[in-house]
Amino acid sequence: MFSLQGRVAVVTGASRGIGAAIAEGLAAAGAAVHGVSRSGDGPAAAVHHRCDLSDTASIAPCVQAIAREAEHLDILVNAAGATFPSDDGAAQLIDTFERTLRIDLTAAYACTLAVLPHLRAAGGGAVLNITSINSSLGFPGNPGYVAAKAGLAGLTRALAVDLAPDGIRVNALAPGYVRTGMTERSYADPGLHENRRRRTALGRWGEPRDMIGAAIFLVSAASAYVTGQEIFVDGGWTINGL
Repeated sequence: MFSLQGRVAVVTGASRGIGAAIAEGLAAAGAAVHGVSRSGDGPAAAVHHRCDLSDTASIAPCVQAIAREAEHLDILVNAAGATFPSDDGAAQLIDTFERTLRIDLTAAYACTLAVLPHLRAAGGGAVLNITSINSSLGFPGNPGYVAAKAGLAGLTRALAVDLAPDGIRVNALAPGYVRTGMTERSYADPGLHENRRRRTALGRWGEPRDMIGAAIFLVSAASAYVTGQEIFVDGGWTINGL
């Protein structure tokens, strides 16, 4: 049920962090993986394509090139993301806010639209959006990121309804505090590191590889009757009342 043999997956943000880990995990489960990132780099288990997702006009041509190479597409993982927090507590500038939404929310929708005809042609498929604990909790100094991830969670539910008649399932995976390039500064700060570790019920920061199992579940036949859901893979951050 968890095998992805014969499936072709497109993973955005596959050059590093969670995207790279998921790309490797899907490949290990049998999928042929095509990674998309601005650098065009990433794990050897995937074929990589260079695309700046903040330029939404470049997304459809990139997907078309992948489809020609792969002949069919079955899975899309929207893992690309960026964050531009305000360090001094000042209000986030409107252009920074809009830039965050463009990369973290609009690009995910554009990627889904680009892949959609190919999923339909394949008779169905799965879309997995990588959200965050920010999708349901407020965090200071970064309204653009919180709004984008909350919007991506809402988009997941909306597309799950719209695409269900096509046999396309849409779900979300919400990481907690995971050690990536995006979180390296707080991971390296002793006080911030310990604050986040103590709040996590399992008592440790996550690693990108911790996301692989849930990702495979959500894009494989093991979750054939699951759609429109957001699974929190956060070590118990969001359920820790005290």
